[in-house]
Amino acid sequence: MTPTIRRQIFASLVVITILGLLGMMAYSLSLGGIVAAEWVLLICFAITLPWTAIGFWNAVIGFILLRTKDNAAAHVYPASAEITGEEKITTSTAIAMCIRNEDAQQVSRNLNAMMARLVASGEGDKFHVYVLSDSYFPEVISEEEAIFAKLKNDWAGQFDVTYRRREDNPGFKAGNIRDFCERWGSNHDYMLTLDADSVMSASSVLRMVRIMQKNDNLGILQSLVVGLPSDSAFTRVFQFGMRMGMKSYTIGSAWWQADCGPYWGHNALIRIQPFVDHCHLPKMEGEGPLSGWILSHDQVEAVYMRRAGFECRVLAEEMGSYEENPPHILEFIRRDLRWCHGNMQYFKLLNEPGLLPTSRIQLVLAIMMFIGSPAWMLFIIVGTSAFVYPQIGVQMQGVGPGYTLFAIIMGMIFAPKIASIADVLLRRDLRKSFGGGISVIFGSFLEIIFSMMLAPIMAVANTIFLFKLFVLRKAKGWTTQSRCAESLPLGVTVKHLWPQVLFGIIGVAGVLSVGNLSALALLICLPVFIGPILAVPFGITSSHLFFGRLAAKFGFWQLPEEETPPVIIRALNLPAISIRAEHEQNSELHSPLTTQELLAIDANLDIVRTVSAKDMRIVA
Repeated sequence: MTPTIRRQIFASLVVITILGLLGMMAYSLSLGGIVAAEWVLLICFAITLPWTAIGFWNAVIGFILLRTKDNAAAHVYPASAEITGEEKITTSTAIAMCIRNEDAQQVSRNLNAMMARLVASGEGDKFHVYVLSDSYFPEVISEEEAIFAKLKNDWAGQFDVTYRRREDNPGFKAGNIRDFCERWGSNHDYMLTLDADSVMSASSVLRMVRIMQKNDNLGILQSLVVGLPSDSAFTRVFQFGMRMGMKSYTIGSAWWQADCGPYWGHNALIRIQPFVDHCHLPKMEGEGPLSGWILSHDQVEAVYMRRAGFECRVLAEEMGSYEENPPHILEFIRRDLRWCHGNMQYFKLLNEPGLLPTSRIQLVLAIMMFIGSPAWMLFIIVGTSAFVYPQIGVQMQGVGPGYTLFAIIMGMIFAPKIASIADVLLRRDLRKSFGGGISVIFGSFLEIIFSMMLAPIMAVANTIFLFKLFVLRKAKGWTTQSRCAESLPLGVTVKHLWPQVLFGIIGVAGVLSVGNLSALALLICLPVFIGPILAVPFGITSSHLFFGRLAAKFGFWQLPEEETPPVIIRALNLPAISIRAEHEQNSELHSPLTTQELLAIDANLDIVRTVSAKDMRIVA
């Protein structure tokens, strides 16, 4: 089946679903004709539907492929199945690590582990590390210079390391990569783009290089990035949910996107020459918050690569590609708002000449991902007001259609999680790696509650941000990220989350003021306001180091990498792994590895063999 046919099938399913749900909503509101408030509800509902329908069908298609194909990832990208792992590496790859006021020691730790495993594989001479700094704090710069000079010296003669800092940072991260390409791009065939929190196993890096070597028309190969084991409760719950939802979703998405896949800005392999020739980003003209340098550069570079005729593919395999997720809700919000700002700049790119139809749709969907927040908020506000003030004129065709529509929407929203959870539970080894069936079910139940509380908190934050962006014409720009687990102080949390609390209080007060409110109204309205009204204790509790370390100790929201840590994970000496090892008194597979041990372990890439009195275990 060609990509075009797949996209036509997928588009038909999505459009039919959207029209069907809109029809159900219109029927539910049609009693006595559709008045102004009901039109608002319909329009807001329509804006939120595309991502709901897309997520649902991604999950359905992904689940079907996972259950019917021996290798679902290879089915959606057959070229990946042609690689045996024995192919000779004949190309040169730059490992481009972009940093900006980061913890240089942690960056060096990640790079050191990757370099050691590539050297152990015998292919270290095919790679060159570039640490590309945009830092501007004097103390950070001083630390970077010392640490990366040591890294260069430690690997002299075995692995090339170059450290460069820009005095100015035009273009932010995209400009950082552009500067690298202009200086050193001609020395290499490919570049592996990494963020400061990225780390990848040698086996995953070499597999991606071999795939690109064999496919001359492949411009970007994006790995499936998963979260590192964490001792932050917020991070553990969030990335457990991501892991449970992303597999079916990503497989389904890769099935129809095919050669028009996304680029997520890191942990991806890029063919340098077409990137240099065709992916130079324009500076947005005019004034205001949408002008200037593009913040969300990755998807734009992907659509430009496709415009040039090169493929962009997702390698939908959980194969040793990692990142760190935000340690608490305030950092999570800050990251999301930066993405929101960047995606809004896509408005100015929708009329770019020569873009493929699929690429143009991807830009529209990226915009709607965040526009959906104020639409959802307005839907809730108008819907709740209709219960409080009947004179608004909203009338429903009884509770039956309302309950049915609500159940369908909830089922579609949680379909990616349900599909992936079902797949995990149906696979014995995978189920065990997540802590067992009971752990998966209980952890997923709590994660769903967590998600239901987090979603309206994020919707309020996005709505306020978009109001400031488009009405007040203010934006935050690019800020330094915090990556370390830390307990949030009460004052800081209240300062940032008071709008959510106020929204929750007003909403709950309004709902409870209605004397004879229906069960449907309570079902729809109250959960939306519970998360915001509890935003401060939610944020503080989920960030508290005690709860995070307790969860790590007893394996709550466990990832497979905590059950049997791969070599690259053991090299990082992560607190979550150490806490678990101490609790289980198990140093066999959880003890940190030194650089010399990384070099000495079986050079058959990331396979470590540990022999006990009872058995031999192989950890890939």
